[in-house]
Amino acid sequence: QVQLVESGGGLVQPGGSLRLSCAASGRTFGSYTVGWFRQAPGKEREFVAVIDRSGSITRLANSVKGRFTISRDNAKNTVYLQMHSLKPEDTAVYYCAADTTYELGPNLASEYAYWGQGTQVTVSS
Repeated sequence: QVQLVESGGGLVQPGGSLRLSCAASGRTFGSYTVGWFRQAPGKEREFVAVIDRSGSITRLANSVKGRFTISRDNAKNTVYLQMHSLKPEDTAVYYCAADTTYELGPNLASEYAYWGQGTQVTVSS
């Protein structure tokens, strides 16, 4: 099992940047693909980005391509979501999720076994 803790959220102005971190417990973090999802009030949880076990392959949602990047440091048991050019529509609670089933996780939230508690990102002037 793995426990995930997100951090780095906050209030930022449109056009600003934030870096979210997802810190994991356990000694086998490199066995997990890790995804980022977000959920805005009244909306379903949506896929944002995913990274494979080694950190060499990533996939991003079309809505964040060119603005967000996902990376990981397995030595630090941490996955990062770097967000630039933030827009009000990026406002949501951001969650990281992990699973061992896939080399590179799917876009479907229900396929991930482990979840963090979430961190709020608010983009507003």
